[in-house]
Amino acid sequence: MSRRRPLRMLAALTAAFLLGGCAAGGDITRPIPTAYIPAPQPAHRLVVMLPGRGDDLAGLQRHRIAALIQQQWPDADVILTGLTMPFYLQGRAPQRLHDEVIAPALAQHPHRQLWLMGISLGGMGALLYDRAYPKQAHGLLLLSPYLGDRAIRHEIQHAGGLAHWQPGPPQPLTSATFQRELWRYLQDWIDRPQRARTTWIAYGASERFRTSIALLTPVLPGDHVLERPGHHNWTLWTPAARQLLERAGR
Repeated sequence: MSRRRPLRMLAALTAAFLLGGCAAGGDITRPIPTAYIPAPQPAHRLVVMLPGRGDDLAGLQRHRIAALIQQQWPDADVILTGLTMPFYLQGRAPQRLHDEVIAPALAQHPHRQLWLMGISLGGMGALLYDRAYPKQAHGLLLLSPYLGDRAIRHEIQHAGGLAHWQPGPPQPLTSATFQRELWRYLQDWIDRPQRARTTWIAYGASERFRTSIALLTPVLPGDHVLERPGHHNWTLWTPAARQLLERAGR
């Protein structure tokens, strides 16, 4: 089996579990769409924004997320991306994000801190990128990240939490293993807490991903976790993003 096939299987399972309802499209034969918004003052940070399943580059622009980021962090260049579901289905989303977006941006400005901000599917994308390219990002800002389905959540809950969970031997990424391997990577934060100290999460008290997210939050510093009233939508994400940026920028 080729290396690419397991990642394609992984992506297909992601779609099956995550994507009830409509998802934004995209042309994977072309580079990942991006929009670069320079900082209004001398830049010391670069924020790369990954959309949720229902958004694309135009959706991020419509919701004015770059302006929100720069209101809180005026020293941040922002790159909005159209890393939509078709790129995940291709099975190469982290690699393409690195090769087409992040590596060229950091090559131009090697001394800027890299921050990844992701919503829902984009939150999972940020984590998968960090798993594949450790220590590349200075910090992660995750809004309602998708962390897997009910079966893996119940397994971790029945073990008594992430610290007590026994994931078994590491396995290659396939449609059957990718959620376990994602949680194995998150469990590593317990013994190697550097990433936990530079990750902030916000989610809604009434959204469907809250139970899975709650399994991760004990690993993070208490003030890095924000639970707000609301559901899985921009009514939640807009003010939550503002608060995460404020906290992470202290």
